[in-house]
Amino acid sequence: MKEYDLIVIGAGPGGYRAASYAAAKGLKVVVFEAAQLGGTCLNEGCIPTKCYARHAEVVSLMKEAGTFGISHDGFDFHLELAKSRKDEVLQQLRSGIETLLSHPNISLVRAEARFLDAHTVEARPVCGDSVAPAIDSYTAPSIIIATGSVPKCLPIEGASIALDSRDMLQLDRLPESLCIIGAGVIGMEFASIFSAFGTKVRVVEFLKECLPALDSDIAKRLRKVMEKRGVEFNLQCAVKAIEGSDGAKTVSFVDKKGRGQRMETEQILMAVGRAPRVFDHFHNAGFDFDDRTGIKVNDDFETTVRGIYAIGDCNGRMMLAHAAEAQAKSVVDHIVTAASHSPLIVPAAIFTEPEAACVGISEDQLKADGTPYECRKAFWRSNGKALAMNETEGMLKLFSEPDAGRIIGCHAYGAHAADLVQEASVLMSLQTTVRQLRDMVHIHPTLSEILLTAAEQ
Repeated sequence: MKEYDLIVIGAGPGGYRAASYAAAKGLKVVVFEAAQLGGTCLNEGCIPTKCYARHAEVVSLMKEAGTFGISHDGFDFHLELAKSRKDEVLQQLRSGIETLLSHPNISLVRAEARFLDAHTVEARPVCGDSVAPAIDSYTAPSIIIATGSVPKCLPIEGASIALDSRDMLQLDRLPESLCIIGAGVIGMEFASIFSAFGTKVRVVEFLKECLPALDSDIAKRLRKVMEKRGVEFNLQCAVKAIEGSDGAKTVSFVDKKGRGQRMETEQILMAVGRAPRVFDHFHNAGFDFDDRTGIKVNDDFETTVRGIYAIGDCNGRMMLAHAAEAQAKSVVDHIVTAASHSPLIVPAAIFTEPEAACVGISEDQLKADGTPYECRKAFWRSNGKALAMNETEGMLKLFSEPDAGRIIGCHAYGAHAADLVQEASVLMSLQTTVRQLRDMVHIHPTLSEILLTAAEQ
């Protein structure tokens, strides 16, 4: 039996952040990871898709070269070369995490950690699809679970025919046509990317609008931009079955008028969200969890068993890498000092083209809750830097308490929308009012002036 101050299960953004932060505070930490370091974000989510998003941006810029006085005889895009570059980026970042976890206070165990009881786990190496017998057991007064999430799948006939986001990132050949089931963050990012690459993309979504977490006005405008670029949307449609084989697949769905439809396509992406990654051996520790909502935690991210915490996607609260990192820091502080400072204001971004981002409450929620508010808008087409960049498509909505009071939300789409929303997030964290924002000087010409313009409305 090996004894530590802290056991961390999973080396994704939450896990490696928790380990490094705890080690810096003097705790003796053991980290378990059976797969690649970096978790979902690095290996099959944020980073690889953002690599492809950058490729898509360059392709789009090449198509618009004439606007900038550049003439050329055409160009070719090679998915296999983009994939190779993406893999190089991932390996570089994995090496960085390995260096981070080489701290003298951290032991990295390349194995799956399985609970024996509330404070003991055993290490079992994973060999292919099988798990080898236990090689050792470990105990600690505190355990942080950071097991991440897995792709969801609709319970329909032929679902196994569809690709998931991991499969899409391993394609070596660009499909001529792609049907994406789901218009959430994953579906919209892949739609934007592969449409720019030259694939005919069609999206089938059950809800009335794409990106339900985003202000509906912003979401609709972003969808319209993507439609102008060739992406076809089928909203309020329920997928019933998938059939076919390589190169010849069919998606059957019922449209909003109740009519049966069939869509022929070369590839299908199932993009209906992600589910917390939980395991049966969690029962041995005694805390509450389920497959749908994940591990139950309180505001300190502690489970129903004292000393066991769950951070990141596996607790189902907010499936964002930066949220997992913030939760990791909060948990370690709670373990060391019993202090509690759960992150309350967490921004999010969708890296379509143009990108979108949000922080705080949307206008839809404000109206539904009956909360008094003021909404101010600003547009990219009125910003000097946006015009110089030829990035005139975009709108920002700033929500505040009445009478230019405290900022309570900001939703936007347009070039570098995430950067503007990040500024709004900082201002919200500091309880800043619109009146105060108006007095803050912004560099000219920059896109950040769009936020100032909204405040001045």
